[in-house]
Amino acid sequence: MLAKASVIAQRLLNLYRQEHVIFGGWAAINPIFVADATPDVMAELRQMPTGKILLRHIENLRSGKTPMDTIERDLLPYGGLMTESVATITLTTAEWNELEHGLDNFTPDQSGLDAIENLNVVKKFGDQWLVAIRAALNAKPQLLEKWAAVTQTYRAYYLWKVASDMINQPLTDRARAQLQADMPEYETYLPMFGDAGTELLSKLRLAISGVKHTTQSDDTIFADN
Repeated sequence: MLAKASVIAQRLLNLYRQEHVIFGGWAAINPIFVADATPDVMAELRQMPTGKILLRHIENLRSGKTPMDTIERDLLPYGGLMTESVATITLTTAEWNELEHGLDNFTPDQSGLDAIENLNVVKKFGDQWLVAIRAALNAKPQLLEKWAAVTQTYRAYYLWKVASDMINQPLTDRARAQLQADMPEYETYLPMFGDAGTELLSKLRLAISGVKHTTQSDDTIFADN
């Protein structure tokens, strides 16, 4: 079954707002905007907060005014504040050494995430560490693939927690619509947890349909750990 235009529109808007933490940035998500923004989806975007800004960006991409790996400055999400806040981040030699050592020893599980978050070079950025380190890595793009493993693991565990909390409480219509819009991400990341992730994904699909289900205690790590 094809997703509703409103669901696709919300997913595109989520991508637009989260570009600063998506590996590959605009070059990765701009083709998605162009491919998925059908007339029905664009009509839905016009009704959404900041949706008109995204529409202008999509139109610029389609006309060729904006290259596929960038966005016009005045159309940046959050007024460009996220970009401005991390654009000038530099690390000392000692911080680079600590970060590279941490990435070399990273394992895609909770203990691996804890080790990264406990690095002094990471802790200095507080809650913005994912965005800040990603910005700093513009100086050493050879480390981006290793950092992508960190961000993907972080995102997987975050979605695991959100999904686990969600299925243990009644869903409002709004929450159910948001869940449906975010399903592509859940379908990407939850299978990383093996059978437990597949079971949780099944419960989310039931939640969207409104079917009641029985929950069990979920305590797991990635399937191959």
